[in-house]
Amino acid sequence: MESSNYQNQAARKDGGVDSGLEIASLMVKSGHLAEQQLSYAQRVKGKLVTPRTLIAVLLELGFFTREQLRETLRNNIVSVKLGALLVELGYLKPAELQAALGIQRDGDNCKMLGEILVEQRFIEEYTLAEVLAFQLGFPFIDLDAADIDRSLLAKVPQHWLSQHNFVPVKEEGGRVTVAIADPLNMEGRKTAEKLFGPNTLFAICTMKAIRDAFTLLKRGIIQGDGTATDEHTVTGIVNSIFEEALKEGASDIHIEPMRGVLRVRFRRDGMLILYKDFAKELALPLSSRIKVMAEADIAERRRHQDGRICYESPKTGATLDMRVSFYITIHGEKIVLRLLSMKGELLDLKEIGMPARMLERFIDDAVDTPSGVLIVTGPTGSGKTSTLYSCVQHLNELSTSIVTAEEPVEYVIEGIAQCSINQKIGVTFEETLRHIVRQDPDIIVLGEIRDNFSAEIAIQAALTGHKVLTTFHTEDSVGGLLRLMNMEIEAFLIASTVVCVLAQRLLRRVCPECAEPYLPNPTELRRIGYSNADLRGAEFKAGRGCSKCRYSGYRGRVGVFEMLILNELVKDAILSKKTSYEIRKISTETTGMVTLLESGLCKAARGEVSLHDAVRLLPRIGKPRPIAEIRRLLGE
Repeated sequence: MESSNYQNQAARKDGGVDSGLEIASLMVKSGHLAEQQLSYAQRVKGKLVTPRTLIAVLLELGFFTREQLRETLRNNIVSVKLGALLVELGYLKPAELQAALGIQRDGDNCKMLGEILVEQRFIEEYTLAEVLAFQLGFPFIDLDAADIDRSLLAKVPQHWLSQHNFVPVKEEGGRVTVAIADPLNMEGRKTAEKLFGPNTLFAICTMKAIRDAFTLLKRGIIQGDGTATDEHTVTGIVNSIFEEALKEGASDIHIEPMRGVLRVRFRRDGMLILYKDFAKELALPLSSRIKVMAEADIAERRRHQDGRICYESPKTGATLDMRVSFYITIHGEKIVLRLLSMKGELLDLKEIGMPARMLERFIDDAVDTPSGVLIVTGPTGSGKTSTLYSCVQHLNELSTSIVTAEEPVEYVIEGIAQCSINQKIGVTFEETLRHIVRQDPDIIVLGEIRDNFSAEIAIQAALTGHKVLTTFHTEDSVGGLLRLMNMEIEAFLIASTVVCVLAQRLLRRVCPECAEPYLPNPTELRRIGYSNADLRGAEFKAGRGCSKCRYSGYRGRVGVFEMLILNELVKDAILSKKTSYEIRKISTETTGMVTLLESGLCKAARGEVSLHDAVRLLPRIGKPRPIAEIRRLLGE
């Protein structure tokens, strides 16, 4: 039969096992797949530009269903390695498998591959346990504490259960079914067989399910790893979260109560990653502890609150200034902490990542002008404040009076008058802005234009000869002008006061240690409207993943900028209330403006950022110009 030929092919490839062919041959053997269909799928797979696994191709062609695949795997032991099996079944990307293998190879402790995959959140523990069951030929069980036979449980000493991570579930026909997290743990299996006999039936389940069962059975407020939630322990947990966030270089901490767990995530390099899951019972004491540190109302659990924490690390001596937000959800209070380093490490204006020609124009035509409004715009977390402070530091001279109104002060700069807004004691934004112009300032720094009042103050201050620096939340530079108009600021006031709008984003930097050449796929090219001719001179790169970048392929972030200088033609377009398309077209043609997407593509073409991030995260407004043209405009 032809299926045996496919099995031989599977065994011969690279002297090992071709996981796709072995699984496909099992599908043929079980009658769910015809030999002709398999041959056709192999031909299709060979012609694909973007690599796909054989099983993914077969499923997409509709030759069998995912349920038929699961049934076949359940009834047959597969000799394929776990990682290859997960990739073939579509649960894992090849790059994720390579990253996990790298972590396993470089790690000090000999962790199992499955444990690393779950820790790094490459795969859910439930899925891993199910695939392990396919691979090893054990049944899979979705453990529920209510289904556990208490009489069987009474036969096992408590410390044996936690030591070997198994739990007896039921007895049928004289055989006891034991749920076990690691079926390759021979010591645990021998212990269970000693208790329940050699005919013990083992079933694979998740470690989380076993721990949850233990917690429910003990009927105490005990964390999944056995840690009591007394005040001292809660303090230790909060401190450990802060320490780890500091070590990881996180910008934000998210503490989120879910239906059955308390999830803690860190935002690192702009991406949220899981730190750890805690027992749901810890949500209340953790929230109370953080409220005490933030000087918030510990008794109030029905309204949103804000606070601030100054945390000094006992390990490193580093100081963290954290802005805290408590947000009421259906499952409890979600806490988000924004981490602000108190070291006051400011980037020089020449180090923010702006291309040379753009930087020269930015300094000459925007930063060094004696009056007018300079707006830095972008969404939350795009680096607006860092750029704003770099401009302030550049302007900070003995002969210049700089006064700020911020909520809160994020960087302390010597030689300028910084005011931190505090609503609780009556230092409001409105009150501060009324007084700020009486301080004889040369330069006024507003942390953010938030409403009509702050926008009017900025415009009025510029009209009286002051220099005003501020930030704004808009998608791009032209959007900043349109939003000012939407705030009922007259077009002639905008045209006569605003000198520059700088839009920016932060993209993850490709790790230079493991960067390798990358060929764009047709989907990416179609999204930006490029042909191969438009890519002339580009050298795209992607990070493979290494110990230096924690196997993510990225290390640090880099700024991407779009600068709109208001020349006479742009001012006329604003006065004529032209559309955003027309204003952008005039800016592009007369001021040499490069859009955010074009700026990102230029950095991707140099291998600094990934093409994937540039296409996914930057606004696509019109077809970008060819790479060579963008480089010419930016002077690169």
